Amino acid sequence: MQILVKCSFLLKSSVFIILALAIPFSFATAKDPKENGKSPIILHWLDNAASSTGVTWGVPWKQGQLRKITGFVLKNEDSNEIFQVQSWPLAYWPDGSIKWTAHASVPRGRKSTRLQLIPTQENNKISDGLLVQESDSTIKINTGKLQCFINKKGNILISSIKYQGKELATEGKLVVLQQNVSDTEDSSLISKTLYQSRIEKVTLEQKGSIRAVVKLEGRHFSDNNKTLLPYIVRLYFYKGSEAIKIMHTIIYDGNEKNDFIKGIGLQFSVPLKEELYNRHVRFVGENNGVFAEAIKGITGLRRYPGKEIITAQIEGRKILQDSIPENVLKGLKYVPAFGDYTLSQLTSNDFSIRKRTKSGCSWLDSAFGNKSQGTGYIGTPTGGLAFGIRNFWQSYPAQIDIKNANTDLAKVTLWLWAPAAPAMDLRFYHDGMGQKNYEQQNEGLDITYEDYEPGFSTPYGVARTSELSISALAATPSNEKLAELANVIQQPPLLICTPEFLKEQQIFGNNWSLPDSLTPKKKQIEEQLDWNITYYQTQIEQRGWYGFWNFGDVMHSYDSDRHVWKYDIGGFAWDNSELSTDLWLWYSFLRTGKADIFRMAEAMTRHTGEVDVYHIGPFAPLGSRHNVMHWGCSAKQLRISTAANRRFFYYLTADERVGDLLHEQVNGLKKLHEIVPTRKRIEFDPRSKPANIVLSSFGTDWGAICAAWFTEWERTKDPEIKEKLINSMKTIAQQPEKFFTGSGYLDTNTGKFEISTSNRISASHLNAVFGLTEICEELIQTLNVPEFTDAWLQYCRLYNASPEEQQTELGSPLPKMNLRQAHARLTAYAAWHNKDKDLAKRAWLEFYSGRDSILYSRSKELKLINAPEVLKPVLENPYISTNEIAQWGLSAIQCLNFLGDK
Repeated sequence: MQILVKCSFLLKSSVFIILALAIPFSFATAKDPKENGKSPIILHWLDNAASSTGVTWGVPWKQGQLRKITGFVLKNEDSNEIFQVQSWPLAYWPDGSIKWTAHASVPRGRKSTRLQLIPTQENNKISDGLLVQESDSTIKINTGKLQCFINKKGNILISSIKYQGKELATEGKLVVLQQNVSDTEDSSLISKTLYQSRIEKVTLEQKGSIRAVVKLEGRHFSDNNKTLLPYIVRLYFYKGSEAIKIMHTIIYDGNEKNDFIKGIGLQFSVPLKEELYNRHVRFVGENNGVFAEAIKGITGLRRYPGKEIITAQIEGRKILQDSIPENVLKGLKYVPAFGDYTLSQLTSNDFSIRKRTKSGCSWLDSAFGNKSQGTGYIGTPTGGLAFGIRNFWQSYPAQIDIKNANTDLAKVTLWLWAPAAPAMDLRFYHDGMGQKNYEQQNEGLDITYEDYEPGFSTPYGVARTSELSISALAATPSNEKLAELANVIQQPPLLICTPEFLKEQQIFGNNWSLPDSLTPKKKQIEEQLDWNITYYQTQIEQRGWYGFWNFGDVMHSYDSDRHVWKYDIGGFAWDNSELSTDLWLWYSFLRTGKADIFRMAEAMTRHTGEVDVYHIGPFAPLGSRHNVMHWGCSAKQLRISTAANRRFFYYLTADERVGDLLHEQVNGLKKLHEIVPTRKRIEFDPRSKPANIVLSSFGTDWGAICAAWFTEWERTKDPEIKEKLINSMKTIAQQPEKFFTGSGYLDTNTGKFEISTSNRISASHLNAVFGLTEICEELIQTLNVPEFTDAWLQYCRLYNASPEEQQTELGSPLPKMNLRQAHARLTAYAAWHNKDKDLAKRAWLEFYSGRDSILYSRSKELKLINAPEVLKPVLENPYISTNEIAQWGLSAIQCLNFLGDK
């Protein structure tokens, strides 16, 4: 077998770049899958939505099953059509075989609920693939329909977009509006500054016959050369597609006290040559509703132009001038041409469309609605540009402007933060209230659960990633076609392996089971698992957990007295991945394959990996603990930024931006030397140690460290990373009390912990509930380190054990520990691994009888609270907290997996 995928691992610059060449095969001679010794892999469309614009997805493999990539094809089960596939590796097993592959294809034609991914032995080149040409100054990409010219220097990212040679867009650039004070200040004090993108680095990340990816990095510059908001933009292209997918990331590097962001946008110019009555504007509202108008309308006039002409304009078809009746034509110069249109979504439940003839004239209110799909179009019957912002209403305030459409050059701006909204205010919500020292801060923590510290509640370094789409169209689309395009933008089609196949591959620790309701006990647990997901989905909508900086997160705790989640109380507000909410959602998806759970987990991954984590600055790459502001807590920790929460989305989608986030965490442990998690409650300052020595807990800290190292090693096969990982595992096992030693000094150069000389016992209820449990099970499944396995099994057995058992094995009992039910899954794992029936019985007793247990008598209780007791009617369950729900879900899933038969 011949390897036809080239991968370049640029380890010196810490950049992982895939240059995936097309995987050759022949359309006509694809082998029957039986001849290849491998069965087809069944795939289905998430959301039951197929794609003709291109799709990328991930597939797992058992160890030893796939040694090399020779080629794959995609087969539609309904029509037997065969589609070309581009493939590349995402991760490897210890024996060098491939663990995860990524695939790209453009499966056009009739929709099918199922497709087959079939390995082939063919080595013929893909016909009519993408054409990518690179020079010192530009990259030109031709999909076959769309031609895009990308600059390597200057402030214009995309100089031109053409559809089969006709130019439809020019001067694609990024813009930022900044103002010096908040909108709540005296308006006479406000001064606004325009910043524009400047390219600093361009990378052709992938150059394939099906898919190409271009990464642009830079900053926004003002006229006086001040910089603001570093950006990372990725452009995605697929063979035969007329669309460009855009992944847009900004990192906040301003001073939140005087850098108030008024607008963040992507701007294009659109040439228009047709008569004004042949120029068309479209916006997609909600429920596939379309706002459709011409720049100069012919309908509704006092003089009737005829049904054929009216129908042509409404449908966006060309009207010939000589077909217009003379009594209408001579008066058209007095019919206003509306050159400016704006669609604004300033809250999650309210959008408006306005228009005006030109600057200096009044705006007219044109249409209103609740949740716009954030897609528009400007063009003529001979071609135009469609565009959209994903999660438009969920990530409010958003806005789409079309200006100067009555001239030869219209301007389109896709605003990710709407200028029509108040400027972004990232200042902390209180002034510290006198909490100047650790004693005062700990007192504050005791009352509001907020861990405050001056200088730590900063947004400097947090990021936000948004998805946009640009499509070059040959003609003004029908309303139906534009609505279909809007649906694709809002819910990008994705191919997914079945839960049964994913389970068979034993991925992500093999610690999750498929749903099983065959017994009353199992049925009760499965129904509760479903109910919990549905409840949070309902709460997201009911409580309005949306917005540019909030979408994807959920709240931490509930205030049953006010009938609201504790949005304004210190450490009880936004959840920020506390106790592995992300993992709960991802394991729930793996076992069910439900699209709504995937979309919920996807949004959370985007949010928690970007907004809750620092990417530049003094706290990078740590995350922030739960708070009223996502960056507000002074507890800057690896447990929040952990790679464990991002791996699922990366491997299922091959998303390059999330790949960046995973790589960011590889050296995150070094930050522990400067930002000590336990600094407010320890006597000795570990910062007096050499710079390469950090104090790391064996729980929340090391769990994140090993997740980052493990993921980096399986992605790159880097032997140095593997050595560090195994060294850390072995030296934990060599501690006097193994995991119960609690923490140690870790050498960041070697991965070795200093061996403690103390027999002190230390354990925290938080150690295992931030991904440590799940990553340890995957480490044991993957790596043969027997002493580590023994150490982890001991921790699993003894955490919930009786004081007598703990005394016998550890020399003293543990203090009274919390989260007994959450740790039932550790007991279950030890029982399963050791085939211990008594331990299995104990695990289920812990699951059902923990003092923190969800009680079935009230777990599904819903109470309707009506006005005037509340502002608007709400459904509540006052007993629920996100910590409890996430940990109960993980414990239920894993107990069922390991001990479902017990």
